[in-house]
Amino acid sequence: MVRIAEITPGTIADELELEIGSRVVRINGTAVRDTIDYRFLEADGFLELEVATPCGERVLYEIEKDDAEPLGIIPAPDSVRQCANKCVFCFVDGNPDGARRSLHLKDDDFRLSFTYGSYVTLTNLGPKGFARLIEQRLSPLYVSVHATEPDVRERLLGVPRGGEIVEQLAALTQAGIEVHTQVVLCPGWNDGAHLQRTIDDLYGLGERVLSLSVVPVGLTKYNLNRPVRLLTADEAARAIDQVDAIRARSTQERGTGWGYVGDEMFFIAGRDIPPASYYDDWPLTENGVGAVRSLIDAAAERTSALDPMPGRRIAIVTGTRMAPVLETILAPVAAHTGALIQVIGVENRMFGPTTTTAGLLPGADIRDAVRAAGEFDGVLLPAEALNDDLVFVDDVAWDDVVSALSPARIVAGHELTETLSRL
Repeated sequence: MVRIAEITPGTIADELELEIGSRVVRINGTAVRDTIDYRFLEADGFLELEVATPCGERVLYEIEKDDAEPLGIIPAPDSVRQCANKCVFCFVDGNPDGARRSLHLKDDDFRLSFTYGSYVTLTNLGPKGFARLIEQRLSPLYVSVHATEPDVRERLLGVPRGGEIVEQLAALTQAGIEVHTQVVLCPGWNDGAHLQRTIDDLYGLGERVLSLSVVPVGLTKYNLNRPVRLLTADEAARAIDQVDAIRARSTQERGTGWGYVGDEMFFIAGRDIPPASYYDDWPLTENGVGAVRSLIDAAAERTSALDPMPGRRIAIVTGTRMAPVLETILAPVAAHTGALIQVIGVENRMFGPTTTTAGLLPGADIRDAVRAAGEFDGVLLPAEALNDDLVFVDDVAWDDVVSALSPARIVAGHELTETLSRL
């Protein structure tokens, strides 16, 4: 059943006076298991909607509407199917003791893959779940493949069913479902010849495999070398070359690059971030593929629109990996605005120096690094370091950081020049 969390005013559900907290039990006689079921079933033009009220009464509504017209029910979030894999590079194993509960949540839920683009392994799908994917045409899906050789993938995921991935993807694509695929590259585990086999197998499944992104394994001080290590520059460069080879073939045969390498891979290899043309229609920026190029190009395009800020002292906070990039990006910004801009690359004391992304910066580390750097009129923080409750990964609240850095004006944002304009 799906619980009704909200009702959109002026909709059918509003006119029926459905109650918040009621549960949608069945639509047209079919049990509603979750939000995906509900969205799939409400698309019919004629509905028999069975609802259980908060007091337990069952009510049946007969509804006629346009096929595309929503009922106006906003379901409560579904419970998340957790991951049963034992991946050798699992991010949860990289958490310190006492990390917030949400950091220990391992989701492997195909519904989140369809709805939000989360990557799943498909290892927890039984025959019924797999049949549902095909019946409801949940497309596109985002699938963590890592390796197509059965024994290699089983070693990486730590579960015996991990080796079925090629057969699973073949069944999905033959049913018309499109898939984005991913490889987290672990040196000595799935790189080299194993990566080449994966590339060849996935490309060979046809054009419904929309893409392959290859991203380097990320490790903290808590799971580094236990048992996976970080990529070397040479290993990262070889992976880039392997992906470039399939890109050349796909560009000729399919008119798209198909294969992409995560931004971090270029940093590790000591190579320049590719131009915008590398990323085609930017399908994978949420997976760290193209985010840096997008940032660079947006800053170059929008700097001229910034107002003058002569003499204004501004700190830009980021992780240690992006600090040199931002210094290059911001030189023209400083010249145009007259602002005195300082980039602060914050070392992550919570997860260790191998964790260089801005999105995992603790609030305490940000606060201490800015204080140590001097006095500023304005400080720009990375919005991705905050959750929806405006709390950093170490449970330090946004308001506490703002108070600690007073009287500087503190703002957070994703897009550099837009956020700067608010300082």
